[in-house]
Amino acid sequence: MKALRLVGIGKPLQMQEMPVPNVGERDVLVRIKAAGICHSDVHYRAGVSPVKPLPVTLGHEIAGIVEKVGSQVTRVQVGDRVGLHYLVTCGDCYYCSSGNEQFCDKGKMLGKHCDGGYAEYIAVPARNAIPLPAELSYEHGAILMCSSATSFHALRKARLKAGETVAVFGTGGLGMSAVQLARAMGALDVYAVDINAQKLKLARKYGAIPVNAAQCDPVSEIQRLTGKRGVDVALELIGLPQTMRQAVQALAVFGRAVWVGLTDQPVVLDSYREVLGKEAEVIGSNDHLLQELPLLIELVRRDLLDLSGVVTRTVPLDAGAVNGALDALERFSGEVRTAITP
Repeated sequence: MKALRLVGIGKPLQMQEMPVPNVGERDVLVRIKAAGICHSDVHYRAGVSPVKPLPVTLGHEIAGIVEKVGSQVTRVQVGDRVGLHYLVTCGDCYYCSSGNEQFCDKGKMLGKHCDGGYAEYIAVPARNAIPLPAELSYEHGAILMCSSATSFHALRKARLKAGETVAVFGTGGLGMSAVQLARAMGALDVYAVDINAQKLKLARKYGAIPVNAAQCDPVSEIQRLTGKRGVDVALELIGLPQTMRQAVQALAVFGRAVWVGLTDQPVVLDSYREVLGKEAEVIGSNDHLLQELPLLIELVRRDLLDLSGVVTRTVPLDAGAVNGALDALERFSGEVRTAITP
């Protein structure tokens, strides 16, 4: 089979021929129909977030068709449409047993610690295969497994309550889901912060109040729009020290800033004025949980989460096309979400 692999940090992905993966007795083999290109993949290629061992096939947003099942698999069948939960965990350690499998002692992430979805086939434990309803496309199912799920987990970490206000810094794939999910969870007002006018236009369509950071200071603008109060919850989905600090600065008294974006640079905060003085919280949000995915799929079924405008481009499983999409994301100039369709 064909697979696009990271062979060295800072180097373009290379197409390689690989054997179709073997299927263990509790595994499924999935023929990949769509794989999302995530900004995290840019960080992996650049070395911002460590990837090991190399070489590795990138791609953690994956959907496809079950081609083969192991001898002990009963919950999915050949021909099922599935999305893949990207955390492969043991299920037995303290973190798995307490419902926090993203910290599994033996956990591996597809497309980071083991081969992922920039390929024609992948084998995963059957528990990682989540049934997709017929009305959900493979492209939308793939990004649901990461961008939507990560935003949903971050909003849950923020303890968002109905009637509160939210600022979303970054309106890419995660941000478009975050805007809609915040409204579905009862947010009164959602402010979408970005420098891309087209993305802000789409965020407005989903019910957000756009804040163009290329034309104003977003913190001052949020303060103005909220009557100098600030927002109850701010999600930082970009991974820049500047926007991570802005997310904290935009908070109201008792506000919660959730950092999701990845960076290897330090963030400087004014400990009293920006955190202690208003009893604000800065919360890290890492990945998402398997148990959150069925509810997300149901939200799509009920039209509370619309992904039709989020996947704005598809590309073939081709080294030039995929590296080009990663290059654009690295410049923060890419599409909302690009999906590979092998």
